[in-house]
Amino acid sequence: QVQLVESGGGLVQAGGSLRLSCAVSGDRFTSMGLAWFRQSPGKEREFVAGISRGLATGYADSVKGRFTISRDSAENTVDLQMNSLKPEDTSIYYCAARRLAFYSTVESQYDFWGQGAQVTVSS
Repeated sequence: QVQLVESGGGLVQAGGSLRLSCAVSGDRFTSMGLAWFRQSPGKEREFVAGISRGLATGYADSVKGRFTISRDSAENTVDLQMNSLKPEDTSIYYCAARRLAFYSTVESQYDFWGQGAQVTVSS
């Protein structure tokens, strides 16, 4: 069974930075597509960034140029570096993994989810 555990959330002022990390257990890590999603109260969960087994990446337009996703096969982690944070980035951030090699922007195509990490950006 694959388990995902996020860490690194918190409170930051607008313009600041945070780094989220997700530890992925199990032996499937190197073959999996990985992503970060976020969900704010009253809104649907939305795609933030994804990374494939071959290190291809993709980002939502709202975070492009500010967020960077990366993966470390030695540590079995997927990280999200968030710079130039804005109050509208306030959300619960979830990491997700799927059994296929390429990431997807569609929530329902992921097989495993973390418990979520709160990110709050004050103005």
